[in-house]
Amino acid sequence: MSNTASLRPRPVASEHTPLKARDVAFDWADTPLHWIPGDPDSTHTINVLHLLLPAGERWFVHVYKQVLPQIRDPRLREDVLGFIGQEAMHSQAHDDVLPHLKRLGLDPTPYTAQVDWLFEKLLGDRPPVVPPLPPGRARQWWLMERVAIIAAIEHYTAFLGDWVLNARALDARGADPTMLDLLRWHGAEEVEHRSVAFDLFLHVDGGYRRRVRTWATAFSALVFLWQRGVRFFMANDPTLPDGRASFREFARAGRQGVLPTAGAMARSVPQYLSRAYHPSRYGSTAQAAAYLAESPAATAAEARTEAAASPRTATPGTPATRPTGAA
Repeated sequence: MSNTASLRPRPVASEHTPLKARDVAFDWADTPLHWIPGDPDSTHTINVLHLLLPAGERWFVHVYKQVLPQIRDPRLREDVLGFIGQEAMHSQAHDDVLPHLKRLGLDPTPYTAQVDWLFEKLLGDRPPVVPPLPPGRARQWWLMERVAIIAAIEHYTAFLGDWVLNARALDARGADPTMLDLLRWHGAEEVEHRSVAFDLFLHVDGGYRRRVRTWATAFSALVFLWQRGVRFFMANDPTLPDGRASFREFARAGRQGVLPTAGAMARSVPQYLSRAYHPSRYGSTAQAAAYLAESPAATAAEARTEAAASPRTATPGTPATRPTGAA
């Protein structure tokens, strides 16, 4: 039908950019437990990212490696490979925060063990509940379900990335600069690659009913895991004798700009469920690129990459030496 065709998702061409992984490193030695000063509630609400993302983004990579052979579009394949590289780096960067939290007296292991089980077992390669289909069809059905779930999750990671790039209240409150750089480097890359997961879903399946169904799954799981994570952090924070998470504190932080507002998150729901939705219409690749050009961690990674790629200056008449570690 012509009206259906007019509603097909249309990307904004100018928002596409080649993707590359940036081998960032962060020094957590001076980052306090409450890195938003005087605000453990908001700190721990954002800290849940460190609990969810290492396992979640490893799972993204695992699923996408399985779907790579089904990609027929060369540019999309390059985008997916760039996405895989960035997500692997995100997982490692957030995983590196966890030992620091443990040194500060907050051991995240009991919660991360549950998250690992969710992604490795419940969302693993063997579907927990399958329709009466032959094994080959069941495996493909489950792969498409997981591709669609990732597209839905990426809608929210891009939402959070766009939010943190614009959350000037965090700077005004004196948030730890290293943690802010981690969050904004990651957020910028989420904005940079925000269309890849959805484009891949459209390429290999694209069914609207599957999009709605998996959105409901992803959204429910994120809300459930996030509130459990905040409750875990607040209850186990050694500096809080009676730490409790509350929606009142979440709403207060939203009004102050140190967390996203519930209203903004609610408005993101009809965006994704619109038949005309495409991620390129939300967020700014130019803004993401501008932050990545000034991020301390990203620029240091770029300098290391350039130094490793450049041969050392040779004495005239002698062959140039290779970089340390070169074959």
